[in-house]
Amino acid sequence: MNPQSYEMLKFFGHDPWWLVLLKAVFCFAFLVLTVLIAIVWERKVVAWMQLRIGPNRHGPWGMLQSLADGVKLALKEDLVVKGSDKVVYILAPIVCAVPAFMAFAVIPFGPAGDEVSVFGTRTAMQLTDFPVALLYILATASIGIYGIVLAGWSSGSTYPLLGGLRSAAQMISYEIAMGLSFAAVFIYSGSMSTSEIVAHQQSTWFAALLPVSFIVYIISMVGETNRAPFDLPEAEGELVGGFNTEYSSLKFAMFMLAEYVNMVTVSAVASTLFLGGWRAPWPVSTFWEGANHGWWPMLWIMLKIQLLLFFFIWLRGTLPRFRYDQFMKLGWKVLIPVSLVWLVLIASVRALRNEGYGFGEVVLYVGAPVGVILLLALLRDFLRKEPEPAVTSENGPHPEGEFDPMAGGYPVPPLPGQVLPPVPRRRSRAPKQLQDALNGADHSEGS
Repeated sequence: MNPQSYEMLKFFGHDPWWLVLLKAVFCFAFLVLTVLIAIVWERKVVAWMQLRIGPNRHGPWGMLQSLADGVKLALKEDLVVKGSDKVVYILAPIVCAVPAFMAFAVIPFGPAGDEVSVFGTRTAMQLTDFPVALLYILATASIGIYGIVLAGWSSGSTYPLLGGLRSAAQMISYEIAMGLSFAAVFIYSGSMSTSEIVAHQQSTWFAALLPVSFIVYIISMVGETNRAPFDLPEAEGELVGGFNTEYSSLKFAMFMLAEYVNMVTVSAVASTLFLGGWRAPWPVSTFWEGANHGWWPMLWIMLKIQLLLFFFIWLRGTLPRFRYDQFMKLGWKVLIPVSLVWLVLIASVRALRNEGYGFGEVVLYVGAPVGVILLLALLRDFLRKEPEPAVTSENGPHPEGEFDPMAGGYPVPPLPGQVLPPVPRRRSRAPKQLQDALNGADHSEGS
């Protein structure tokens, strides 16, 4: 641990027990309250995007809709599937929800050194921090996904099992890319402590210094929270309801709560790692010296979290759900390779700068090889031969003869280049007048 890290972490671990408990209750209350607001906000914003009214019955402007939903879920009949593994079935929502709250313990709401007074006791606006705080966030996020996997397996039903399997593949795919985006921040800041990472963004936010890592993390956090367009584990068009199909009442409410709490947590992590954390935005910090002191830092990080929550809602209201093959291709063939190449570049730049090389030399030694590789890739695409056309027939191109989807005894989709044979249609039984009316014919009297 470098001396700066020690200076930053010495502010933690000295609070009295009642203050630690008060901070923990604040984190819990902040997450629950933010979830209640986010649910109403999402329904309102998506309704506005789709030219609908949205919730407008419970409370002024429908703002109490979340409370009404909570009461409704609490009063619904709590069913337990007869063929399920009852212990795991009941434990899965808890495993999904609890880690979502735990990860918020290391999020800084203010500077560690600029302590505030709580009932006469000076303390930092952060529950705790330690040298490997971001590894703690990754670990708790991984445990939360197991709740979805266990829910799908323990339900004893086909569609929840498929949703649980999708969730396991999704966790492996997108947490690799997320971890690689974290690694670039580790290299640039020299620490895994959240408070010190924010301290290193005093002059420039890491979203500007590490734009590729920021974009990769933004995409990965949507996949990590199973949100549209990456909500494959609960795709209602394919899996009825996915992993939570067999859940009702409070157990279903815990899954819903875990999803929104995870949204708040990953938004707070994105704000901490790439958007300056509790620091005021650039125009404000230039003319207001007290913007980053006292209780004001809590306002800035809350605004950043709300903007990222709006980004989640915006995606849900605009993008359709990905196909599963597109989703896995994005994770394994795009995000992970891009993150690996970007990480090598960042490590090379930091090593050269630490050795005392100037900006021009760094650009020459790092940018020149990258430019050569991109040029070779461009030439390869330009000189690549066009594939020979496939054999065609009256039913279209088919590289391996006539395609029979039932050849193996069960239906399979066609491969690229193959076309399904025409489906025979029976003649319509509707009266001729109705058919002509549907076809646009005019059968009015006197025609």
